[in-house]
Amino acid sequence: MSQIGENLLKAATLLESDELVGIPTETVYGLAANALSDSAVIKIFEAKNRPTFNPLIVHVVDIDAINKYAELDPISLKLAEAFMPGPFTLLLNKKSIISDLVTAGSAKVAIRVPNQMMTTKLLMLLTFPLAAPSANPSGYVSPTTALHVQEGLKDKVSYILDGGPCDVGLESTIAEVSNNQIILHRTGAITAEQMESITGLKVVANELTNKLASAGQMKSHYATKTPLYRGDIPEMIKEYANKNIAVISFNKLYEGLNNGHQYVLSPNSDLNEAAKHLFEVMRCIDEFQFDMIITELFPDEGLGIAINDRLGRALEINKQ
Repeated sequence: MSQIGENLLKAATLLESDELVGIPTETVYGLAANALSDSAVIKIFEAKNRPTFNPLIVHVVDIDAINKYAELDPISLKLAEAFMPGPFTLLLNKKSIISDLVTAGSAKVAIRVPNQMMTTKLLMLLTFPLAAPSANPSGYVSPTTALHVQEGLKDKVSYILDGGPCDVGLESTIAEVSNNQIILHRTGAITAEQMESITGLKVVANELTNKLASAGQMKSHYATKTPLYRGDIPEMIKEYANKNIAVISFNKLYEGLNNGHQYVLSPNSDLNEAAKHLFEVMRCIDEFQFDMIITELFPDEGLGIAINDRLGRALEINKQ
């Protein structure tokens, strides 16, 4: 079982030796390796059992550092200045220093500046950026605590930096400036409306472009082990009255559940709070012997859009 701690120098030394380290970010915990070392990066794919055609996000210490590894056009720079450090990733034309292994052969690299004090200090100790997808086995719910990383990866990671629970709890927004518009590759805490207000450009969903040009596009990425269904919760409680049900709801308890448990993500109707607790609750449910999970559509605004996206992907994989 991998060790959990707060020793930044130990983490830096391990990363310099091409080892894997679990790192906290404001979004989810990442499985980090030297992004400039193919031998280190391949360990990420092996540890997660992640297909090598699924690209990784590169983490750097500040916006200036982006220029070392990617081409930062004026509009992308404006977005970076508005939303970095923070839960925001840009898809940019990569420079040759970034390996094709990191980008899964794409000429573009996903890059961001995390907003987490411990990881910022770690990046300041290093002379290279960190490739860091979510620190969990590929296809499962992303980790939001150091213990989640330890439970999922066990001895496949050399060390886990403990920065406490993640503040956001959902993966970063991924966006790309292209043809005088912004392509939204993945929803997150930074919304389309926010990007449009900063740039004046229209934001369009990534439907016609190559969805695996950026990380987090595989439908299985957020799946629970317990089958998940979404719809009218009161009706589903009636329909599956003989089942042991876990209910995930936004802000209220529902009547009529005789066998199971209800998880209310935010009694105060705060989508930020709901997002912070979503993955933790999904993991918690999987630890118990529920027959199924039922959930609802969350408000289609702010982080509610990202919550619906993650639950929708879990729903799709459970249908297969």
